[in-house]
Amino acid sequence: MSIRAGVLGTGMALPEKVITNRELEKLVDTSDQWITDRTGIKERRQAGPHQTTSTLSIEASRKALDMAGITPQELDLIICSTISPDMPLPSTASFIQRGLGAPACCAFDLAAACSGFLFGMTVAEQFIKTGKARYVLIVGAELLSRYIDYEDRATCVIFGDGVAAGLLGPVREPHGILASEMHTDGQFAEHLYIPAGGTSRPASCETVQGREHYIKMKGNELFKVAVRSLEDVSRRVLEQAKVCPEQLNLFIPHQANQRITDAVRQRLGLSAEKVYSNISRVGNTSSASIPICLDECLRSGRVKKGDLVLMAAFGAGVTWGGVVIRY
Repeated sequence: MSIRAGVLGTGMALPEKVITNRELEKLVDTSDQWITDRTGIKERRQAGPHQTTSTLSIEASRKALDMAGITPQELDLIICSTISPDMPLPSTASFIQRGLGAPACCAFDLAAACSGFLFGMTVAEQFIKTGKARYVLIVGAELLSRYIDYEDRATCVIFGDGVAAGLLGPVREPHGILASEMHTDGQFAEHLYIPAGGTSRPASCETVQGREHYIKMKGNELFKVAVRSLEDVSRRVLEQAKVCPEQLNLFIPHQANQRITDAVRQRLGLSAEKVYSNISRVGNTSSASIPICLDECLRSGRVKKGDLVLMAAFGAGVTWGGVVIRY
């Protein structure tokens, strides 16, 4: 029997502070009903002033390692998927490595927005299958509240803070990753982006005054692209895994918008009971979205050994990807 890459442990860290729709009504022209009808979100988390992407990542990572029964010293690689790093230089993964006490392993960041954790799983899979690494820690980490414009109701109601980690290692058939895919289409790059802060628009008084360091989004234009891409990649990885939609035990989509989730579910012919959603209480946490869901499912018993799980995500870039696992 051949070796596959499989999920050995997960862990998450959510900030304590909760921002409800009612609180956002006081900041911007919106309402609880408007937000709920368009996104399905009721509340989201916000990190405290002394919390950073790496500090929450270290907390989540320790929980994942504990579940797997692996020590930090056994890690071969850490991949941090984030678009909200501690700082531009060095990588947030290097701070995670230092905080965990894992000096022997390589560590780097990966930027694929909401698809980042699945991109990280696909990269980790190659290292494990080729024998280049045995244990790979993937962290999906976002503090998007630091990039939210509370004068823009199109974005400030959607995004929240959160971190989750997954520990991947070798498993034997029939368990592990059965199929995975990654995609990017740069023609939609400026449909969801932060204009300033990079080499294109370096930080200046002008960019700060122009509110160019906040997330900008063309939500209506992205909706159809997201639904189409998520359906397509889900069907592709299911076909590669030789799994029919009706055989799935669970579908975990990126928690972007409840309407997107419902549309993809219907196109795949899945019942609502087979789809996991926590967007109402967590919001869109970008790359942390899917691993937060996976951790909740594993710890609650929603996912059991032998279950077939489909995960699919769509994010800025635009990027999208899918992974099918047998846990």
